[in-house]
Amino acid sequence: MQTNIGDMGEYDDIINLPHHVSKRHPQMSMWKRAAQFAPFAAVRGHEEAVKESEYQNEKLYEPQVDDSDM
Repeated sequence: MQTNIGDMGEYDDIINLPHHVSKRHPQMSMWKRAAQFAPFAAVRGHEEAVKESEYQNEKLYEPQVDDSDM
């Protein structure tokens, strides 16, 4: 089921409220926020697999030098 923005219904009363900013806790930097989730990588080994695939594709599609033109 797709919801249109005009059909928010139960959220109409809060949709335009300002974003809450804590008076007690300073805002966390983006680096620290990202670091919180780093240990919980969903797919272990994914980055290495992407790098290996990139390496294989670069080898496969390297421009071939034709010495016959020289």
